[in-house]
Amino acid sequence: MVKLIHTLADHGDDVNCCAFSSSLLATCSLDKTIRLYSLSDFTELPHSPLKLHTYAVHCCCFSPSGHILASCSTDGTTVLWNTQNGEPLAVMEQPSGSPVRVCQFSPDSTCLVSGAADGTVVLWNAQSYKLYRCGSVKDGSLVACAFSPDGNLFVTGSSCGDLTVWDDKMRCLHSEKAHDLGITCCDFSSQPVSDGEQGLQYFRLASCGQDCQIKIWVVSFTHILARSTEDEAKQFPEDWSEDDVSVWLCAQGLNDLVGIFKMNNIDGRELLNLTKESLADDLKIESLGLRSKVLRKIEELRTEVKTLSSGIPDEFLCPITRELMKDPVIASDGYSYEKEAMENWISKKKRTSPMTNLVLPSVVLTPNRTLKMAISRWLETHQK
Repeated sequence: MVKLIHTLADHGDDVNCCAFSSSLLATCSLDKTIRLYSLSDFTELPHSPLKLHTYAVHCCCFSPSGHILASCSTDGTTVLWNTQNGEPLAVMEQPSGSPVRVCQFSPDSTCLVSGAADGTVVLWNAQSYKLYRCGSVKDGSLVACAFSPDGNLFVTGSSCGDLTVWDDKMRCLHSEKAHDLGITCCDFSSQPVSDGEQGLQYFRLASCGQDCQIKIWVVSFTHILARSTEDEAKQFPEDWSEDDVSVWLCAQGLNDLVGIFKMNNIDGRELLNLTKESLADDLKIESLGLRSKVLRKIEELRTEVKTLSSGIPDEFLCPITRELMKDPVIASDGYSYEKEAMENWISKKKRTSPMTNLVLPSVVLTPNRTLKMAISRWLETHQK
């Protein structure tokens, strides 16, 4: 038996997506809003609609706990919302600025994937709101995404029909043309299946497309195990391949330089040795502003290399400078920063948070004495 029990008609334009948590229903629309309803009586929550996006909202999804809602939009952002009060937690900008078509949380809520119209896919740390890894597909917009039940794999589907399997480190494990006229949706089965003879586990994946077909796939985790040792050796930028450098360029919003870097066979070691002279004379990058941006990003990368080599705990590093903090302070966004760096940021960036991109409620900086003591103890232990 099927029976209609309620109709909601609050949006002012086409409704693009709906999602359930254990207690709420979320909807998003071309009217730029997200609306939240209680499942007990389908009344709209007092803090609904959620308004922050400047263009159409294409997708929304709850974290597994239901405490956070993600929404993505033509405006090139993915926004995380506190479902209990409707307050935005973070605004995460797609590096390329392209319209974001799909977003999806990992099963443990630690990661979020966003896929854009230009084929870029970003894996975000959903707890720190920072970009973790970035990749891209060759053709088409990304319109579908799904995580495997264990969170070790996720799949993206494109409007050109390509199905791509990624691991949790954004390594592309497999890609092929799955549907002739574009993929519309994909999803993993919640239960794995086992190979009785070899004891291997597989995940079943379904994809559907505009070719009027639904295809069932089996995805094995074996690929990752076979490549893990090799890829662990590539965690340092100087060991990056040319493809790794291309992924890094996309993550920095420098997509237009991928072709130039590949043409000149720039791998990780070459990247770290680039200078303003080599960018101008060898790579023929004419724009002074673009050269300056590349050099700035490379210098940040060199700092990260030093950090990886030194083993400094990440929580001891200022999110702005990526250097060991000497005088840590807590800002009104709840994060700790080096005092001088944060004061400069506030004076130049119009009071936005370096971590969330949201406006800071206050510019008051409070000394973080506990963190300062922890850093001092760490230095005493490691500088003997």
